[in-house]
Amino acid sequence: MTGTLLRNATPADGPAIAAVAVATGQDEEWAGADPAYLDWLMAYGRLLVAVRDAAVAGFGATRRIGSGPAAVSMLCDLFVHPDAHGQGLGQALLAELWRDEPYRMTFSSLHAHALPLYIRFGVDAWWPLLYLAGPVAALAAPAGWAPRTCTVDQVADLERRWTGVDRSADHRAWAARPHGQPALVMRDGAAAAGLVAAGTAAPGPVAAGTVAGRGEEYGIVHLALARGASDADARDAVLALLASLDTPDGRARVCLPAPHPAVRPLLGAGWRITDKDLFMASAPGLLDPRRAVPSPYAA
Repeated sequence: MTGTLLRNATPADGPAIAAVAVATGQDEEWAGADPAYLDWLMAYGRLLVAVRDAAVAGFGATRRIGSGPAAVSMLCDLFVHPDAHGQGLGQALLAELWRDEPYRMTFSSLHAHALPLYIRFGVDAWWPLLYLAGPVAALAAPAGWAPRTCTVDQVADLERRWTGVDRSADHRAWAARPHGQPALVMRDGAAAAGLVAAGTAAPGPVAAGTVAGRGEEYGIVHLALARGASDADARDAVLALLASLDTPDGRARVCLPAPHPAVRPLLGAGWRITDKDLFMASAPGLLDPRRAVPSPYAA
């Protein structure tokens, strides 16, 4: 590590970070080569660069979910330029990002070097995160379920009441992505006025989240579930929202934990697993695999 400097990223580092991201295959929308994504990380998370021989050779980023002693540090990114592999940059970045962070989680790639590194930092692999894609026309909204468009504030308010975590800044950023739209998933045809009384999985909003993305990345970015929702509710909320999407090519995407109740019906409808990561965390309960519909970059 002699001659390597770790520091907070600045907007001027954007092109150099993007070059590392592209060199490591992260050139899609809402990843290291996307200026909007980097702006979000710098504003609401922590984005570090590793500078070696006066050039950015790697970067890492975290986003704290929640507040106070129970906050969880989500590792969003950790990438080192291939020319700088084997120099300890990834380990140094992670040590700084997770210093004084007792609750840790990330979605790890299956790269041979990733898992041993993360395990050394106190996280274990618990379940696969599946990237599922397929035709929306193959899905039908379950009887009595209907998605509704809404505002970012409505989605953020519901998630805060259901989970106790304020994700307002994240939903604003997601809604600003290409084709971004906050959405509610209603049960029993309840009107949006049911927001006032919503707090459990009674008739009214059962799920709240954001859909967004460009091209084949378009789909559900993040979806929160009402307290008391059942496995059937978790399944039907995902299916109803996906079935409602109007996409240019008729296809959409969602990332689901492998144990999620919506995985089986999606595969049964002809959807396919296009990729997978591993959920790694300092404790298995930091995300519920039967309820979570997470963003791989921000949970």
